[in-house]
Order: sequence, then structure tokens, then C-alpha cells
Amino acid sequence: MTARSEESRILIAGAAGPIETILEIPGDAAPRGIALVAHPHPEGGGANTNKVVWTLAKTLLKLGQVVLRPNFRGVGATAGTHDNGEGETDDLAAVLAAAQVRFGDLPVTLAGFSFGAYCQTRLAQRLAAAEHPAQRLILVGTAAGFVEGSRHYDTRDVPPDALVIHGAKDVTVPLANVLAWAEPLHLPVVVAPGADHFFHRRLHFIRDIVTRFWRESSNNQRQP
Repeated sequence: MTARSEESRILIAGAAGPIETILEIPGDAAPRGIALVAHPHPEGGGANTNKVVWTLAKTLLKLGQVVLRPNFRGVGATAGTHDNGEGETDDLAAVLAAAQVRFGDLPVTLAGFSFGAYCQTRLAQRLAAAEHPAQRLILVGTAAGFVEGSRHYDTRDVPPDALVIHGAKDVTVPLANVLAWAEPLHLPVVVAPGADHFFHRRLHFIRDIVTRFWRESSNNQRQP
């Protein structure tokens, strides 16, 4: 029988004030890594309880990661106001730093959905510049280029081993936007047939793709 995981809501100090975060710890063994999961745009109702974010979190938890899901500025009990990705990236970095103090220098996975994926490309670039890169990067429905609502996202470069998942029927962030971003990076994109931006009735695609990616990347890391 699998041991129950531990879930709690905590407040982590950030530059604009407290950051409300859902923390989940595997119940069957010591965590094998730290996973930070970022939610979609707050002005569109995004929060750390979003179903895509929840699916990412539960999948990573089953893979032995301690998972943190912060709310962005102005959402829930998180202080501050929306900062178009600047302050949000700072807050993600603060949550990660707090997790590393508590759980140690474990391998880091950055995961995000939509606006959250965009912010994670920024954090990944920051960690790489500091010579402490994330071990894995998982991006779903990544906000890139001009998207619904006339927003424009200058999505940062990521390594070619990042996992990028996008719905074939996404009209919020058209697949063409993500392909245009990914092409010069030589970055493969996993296209989920029939999936819209929010993966209605296709959440199992995310779970299965992430799990397969995890096993394949783990096998590659074990090879001499």
C-alpha cells in the first residue's frame, strides 16, 4: 500500500510579501528532487489549483519529488500585484531557494503551464547563468509570441532537452507560436492531438507524456 503524501499550505517570504504555496511531500520515501510548478495568468483566473497545474504536481509527486505550487502575486494569500513576469520570476526563485534550505541541494525540476511556463523559461535562464541549472524543464501550453488578449511574450531560450507539450487545438496560444519559438532552438514539441489550451478531457496526455519523459531522461542520466 502506498503511503499517503503530506500536503500543506505555507507562506514563503518574497520581495512583495508572503507567497502562498501548496507544498506536497512524498509519503513513501525521502524526496528525490524538488519540483516547482507555476500556474497560468492571474488575470485569466489562474491559480495554483488549476487542473493542468494539479496534474503536473500529482505526476511529479508520484515520481518522488517534493512539489511546490506557489500562487502568483495578487492570487489567494500572495501579496503584491501582477508584474508581467518580472516579479513572478523573482517569487519563483524565492520559493525554490526556501525549498532548498528546507530539503537540501536536490535536483530541481521546473514545470509550468501557459504564463507559468513563460515565467519558468525566465527562471531556467537565470539558474543556468548562475551555473546551477535545473535538471529538468517541463512546459505545457507555453505562452509565446502574441496570444489571446493582445499580450506578447518574449519567451526565453531553453535547452533542447526541455519537454514542451502543446495542444493541437490550442486557440489561446496557437501551436504556430510555439513552433516559431522552438524551431531556432532545435527544440522538439510534443503535440497532443485534440487538446485545447486547457487540455479538457486530455489531462491524461500530460501525465503519460511527463512520466515517459521522466523515465527516458533518468535512463539517459544513468548511462556512462
